[in-house]
Amino acid sequence: MSSPAVLRSLQTVVPDTILPQPETRDVFAAQPDLSRLARRIVTASFDGSGIDSRRTVIDELTLDRSSPDPVFFDRDAGLLLAPTTAVRNEIYVREAGDLYIAAARAALDADPEIAPADVTHVITVSCTGFHAPGPEYAIVRALGLRESVQRYHLGFMGCYASMPALCMASQFCAADPEAVVLVASVELCTLHLRSSEDPDVIVASSLFADGAAAGIVTARPSTARGLRLDRFHTAIAPQGEKDMAWTIGDRGFEMILSTAVPQIIGETIVDALRPLYAGTLSAPFEDGRIGQAVSHWAIHPGGRSILDRVQDRLGLSDAQLRPARETLREYGNMSSATVLFVLRRILLDAATLPGDRVSAMAFGPGLTAESALLTVTGAEGDAG
Repeated sequence: MSSPAVLRSLQTVVPDTILPQPETRDVFAAQPDLSRLARRIVTASFDGSGIDSRRTVIDELTLDRSSPDPVFFDRDAGLLLAPTTAVRNEIYVREAGDLYIAAARAALDADPEIAPADVTHVITVSCTGFHAPGPEYAIVRALGLRESVQRYHLGFMGCYASMPALCMASQFCAADPEAVVLVASVELCTLHLRSSEDPDVIVASSLFADGAAAGIVTARPSTARGLRLDRFHTAIAPQGEKDMAWTIGDRGFEMILSTAVPQIIGETIVDALRPLYAGTLSAPFEDGRIGQAVSHWAIHPGGRSILDRVQDRLGLSDAQLRPARETLREYGNMSSATVLFVLRRILLDAATLPGDRVSAMAFGPGLTAESALLTVTGAEGDAG
């Protein structure tokens, strides 16, 4: 029987440009086409987001510089512009490639036991842009991987997509104990921000940000710090199908994120998690309050209200939700990359010990909940 796959050398990368949440709120609230009600919704959404700052690849969105030919933001007029989907995607092609390569290279550089020639598979994840040859191709070429590396891209799945990517990687390792899978996620959500009176669009504009993460999944023996990928489970709450969706419009990709999402997650999360823990936890699960049965929780911070509902429903402590809340506060919602940021924060925590259980969960269109049960491996205090 082969050894279980381990996620190790998990690294994160963010763009240089910082969007302070209060400044971004003021820009969105000042748009001349907004009604008084929409302005109040903007203020409430941005102030209640739990976010201090976000990152973006669009440097013209900052208030400390102006662009001679603005595409997204005319600073002198204070106007948010509406570039076409084609223009937004052109920027994605240019900017996402650099972040993919930077994150993937960082993951390889952090693992002295893995050389580029060892990589057998590359899985890339994104829902914020399209192009071919895609990012998995760019990684192979830029990092000098073998041309025969198997390449896969999981596109347009939404915020939960890094979870099936890890599941796929673990399956490759189960089929081939020598497999080395490089998994990378890049999301440039700010390319699709826009002014609107639609409450769902306003909520999305208050949350989403840009970021990248990459790690190595392999079953090869190692003492490196990592996360053993024990079990995965997928659940669907069909009553939320229309409350969380991701479509393509003429002026960018359009996120539907209704205010009903936290309630739906709260009502369905226990049943969504129950099969993941069946036969693995000694603590009772009848009332749905896991509490300390799992030490660490990597919940995708889709928004502060989602985290509040998850914490209340599962009986989690403030310390257990801190990695998710701090990730949200510092970086915002980076769609599929976000849960990897949370996992890395847990690995870097001095209080995280080998053998600790980690429960990871991310939500996305459908309404889909992807979850995983993980175990910390390797030396203490060294995330690679």
